[in-house]
Amino acid sequence: MLRTVAALTLSVVLVAPAQAGAAETPVRVPEQVGWGGAVTSVDPDASQIGIDVLRRGGNAVDAAVATAAALGVTDPFSAGIGGGGFFVYYDARTGRVSTLDGRETAPRSATDQLFVENGKPLPFAEAVTSGLSVGVPGTPKTWQQALRRWGTLNLRQAMAPAEALARRGFVVDQTFNTQVANNAARFADFTSTRDLYLPGGKPPAVGSTFRNPQLADTYRELARTDLASLYGGPVGRDLVKTVQQPPVVPGSTRNVRPGAMEISDLARYQVERREPTHSRYRGLDVYGMAAPSSGGTTVGEALNILESTDLSEVSGVEYLHRFIESTKLSFADRLRWVGDPAFTRVPTDGLLSQEFADTRACLIKPDAVLPAPQPAADPDNPKPCEATAGPSNLREDAERTTHLTVADRWGNVVAYTLTIESEGGSGIVVPGRGFLLNNELTDFEFVPPTAGVPHPNLPGPGKRPRSSMAPTIVLDHGEVKLAVGSPGGATIITTVTQILTGRLDRGMSLLDAVAAPRASQRNSATTPAEAEFIAAATTAGLQAIGHKFSQNAEIGAATGVERAPDGRWRAVAEPTRRGGGAARVVCVG
Repeated sequence: MLRTVAALTLSVVLVAPAQAGAAETPVRVPEQVGWGGAVTSVDPDASQIGIDVLRRGGNAVDAAVATAAALGVTDPFSAGIGGGGFFVYYDARTGRVSTLDGRETAPRSATDQLFVENGKPLPFAEAVTSGLSVGVPGTPKTWQQALRRWGTLNLRQAMAPAEALARRGFVVDQTFNTQVANNAARFADFTSTRDLYLPGGKPPAVGSTFRNPQLADTYRELARTDLASLYGGPVGRDLVKTVQQPPVVPGSTRNVRPGAMEISDLARYQVERREPTHSRYRGLDVYGMAAPSSGGTTVGEALNILESTDLSEVSGVEYLHRFIESTKLSFADRLRWVGDPAFTRVPTDGLLSQEFADTRACLIKPDAVLPAPQPAADPDNPKPCEATAGPSNLREDAERTTHLTVADRWGNVVAYTLTIESEGGSGIVVPGRGFLLNNELTDFEFVPPTAGVPHPNLPGPGKRPRSSMAPTIVLDHGEVKLAVGSPGGATIITTVTQILTGRLDRGMSLLDAVAAPRASQRNSATTPAEAEFIAAATTAGLQAIGHKFSQNAEIGAATGVERAPDGRWRAVAEPTRRGGGAARVVCVG
């Protein structure tokens, strides 16, 4: 009955573009507490659209899809319908956590030589800005499947506020301006991207209104056809033509390699419903995203490694030391074992077993730093304090993605991370359609990290590249305690782990845990860290043990929600990273 009533009500209020998001002026607020549900994202327009859906009777899934569609308008260089992502959902009625894998896939023509030319791997930057790097998008079908399974709205209703936002426009902030400026050189090399994002040859000015009527029309067509126009129809044909014949500006010297995606690749695409990863930590149940994401297994393994130490009792230096070493080890295992489960056996149970984690934890010494890169260990044959699976090295990846977290009045919760990979994706806008294509296939290893040794994350036909996205929901006796996630490429995993340990072990508020200065050890000799982390009093103690740090301007941009004992929701977003996020509750109080 809820579905029917809500759909009837919302079909009236959400389709009218003039009303969408008109309730109040969107502002950036890092924390709100109150009743009726919560939405938190990087963008105030998007968060407000999600809150409007909740206020009008929609549930967490409805609001999550509406918010994500709005982020495709206001945060188009991080996410959108040209990309993919992972959707984690807690159903308050059943107490179950479910996940949808909307990761992009390689075209059927792809081989393990996709990024190899003349016997050598392509330079990474050349692979990014090409048709070769574009995977079959999964984001639109993720929205469709989430709404069909758990929502009360249809796709047309959920996308209508974002369509209206794209048509009427939004105020350009410094982050949007900077992201265009960062990509101006390559955006200028594509006619469609240049025309949309470099009007007059310059990024849209801060304070100006940016409109994207092409995207609004595309949203309308996708919703009207229930995605048939993308996965086999005219929008899909335009996308495929763009991949095969990138719209390079005449005279450009950029070597833009075409891709080989076919309309049949789009027609074949399916969202996969997967069992979430599950681990126990301090008596709580931690659920995340399974392979092809490495987020769930790597966060879970790091927490399991830390389980044997009471982090609430140790010094700040020892806490950070053990946190850093736990992710160093879990990243060694991530690189060796995680790939697309349709193509390789991923030992998920072994990676998440406490027995395996204990064999890794005993490597950590309180007064010394493990050399890096650490070799992986074998979760099928764990041997205490011994790594047995050979060398493991870190490959850097893109750090631009977006994450949103939503809760509703009934207690349902969504943690959803979505992306087009690099900032600006491939850099190629589909002409006439107003959205950027992803470069997700660069998440594959271009060549085996160890020559002659098979690897689970090489390209292949229809294969999904390994991801680091880690949307996470934590339950306490079957009810949501908190949910969190972040953008940031491989730093997502360390960001989520640091937030969880800060909140659950160190007694930080969720806001303080999200705001805390970050370090991101991913099995390398030096740990990238933010300036505030390096300047902290604990750093001298860490350096005395042997830690080495390099400065990274910004790590992640997390959002999260937390349930208070009295039933209120606490919504939290970044106070400053990416210009600050936007946390909202339905009724403040």
